[in-house]
Amino acid sequence: MDSSNETIDINVTNVVSTFSTLCPLILRTIALNGYNVKNKPEAGQVQMRIRKPKITASIWSSGKIMCTGAKSEDESKRGARRVARSLQKLGFKVRFSAFRVVNVLAVCRMPFAINLIDFTKNNSPDVSYEPELHPAAKYRIKEIKATVQVFSTGSITITGPNVKSVVKGVEKVYPLLFKCKMKKQEDTITGLGSSFNVRLIYPKCPKERYKYFVTIRYYKIYCTQENLFP
Repeated sequence: MDSSNETIDINVTNVVSTFSTLCPLILRTIALNGYNVKNKPEAGQVQMRIRKPKITASIWSSGKIMCTGAKSEDESKRGARRVARSLQKLGFKVRFSAFRVVNVLAVCRMPFAINLIDFTKNNSPDVSYEPELHPAAKYRIKEIKATVQVFSTGSITITGPNVKSVVKGVEKVYPLLFKCKMKKQEDTITGLGSSFNVRLIYPKCPKERYKYFVTIRYYKIYCTQENLFP
């Protein structure tokens, strides 16, 4: 990140991990006797919430458990161990094994706005951008199995198999984004693309739509009073 002197903070918002208990679990027993437990029979699982660290564990009868909501890999592992200990207290012969982090979600913000159209042209076909469907451009990094979603405001969202891949993804995409940064005097409509133009013609927000139609209505009344219409 030598292209700029700005410091970029990467905030991990969610870590998903899994582990196995090496024993079958009776979901009905967990739902009736466990604490902070929610039964979901339609999904064939039970959800258990841990306060410290704050995670949610999805438990299946096969013994597979998935933990979400942690802010770091260490926090996710500590939360998974607490879930395993809670199941041991319910009488199950649980053994904590096969723990691994499967997905990490992080966000950060670039110190500049980004021209998504130029970013898509310069890095095709690794970048897909469909402004009519989603306001972000999606950049896939196959080497580290990471996906980066880039917004015109400079905000980016990164998903990867672990924290190291997320950091590498930011380091790799930063020089590409720096080449496509928008100048201060550049019109922001150019960077936002056609979705913003469509929004100007027909606003999606109810308040914007109301102002739009009120403006058109008064304009027609003014033209009629001044006999501007043929």
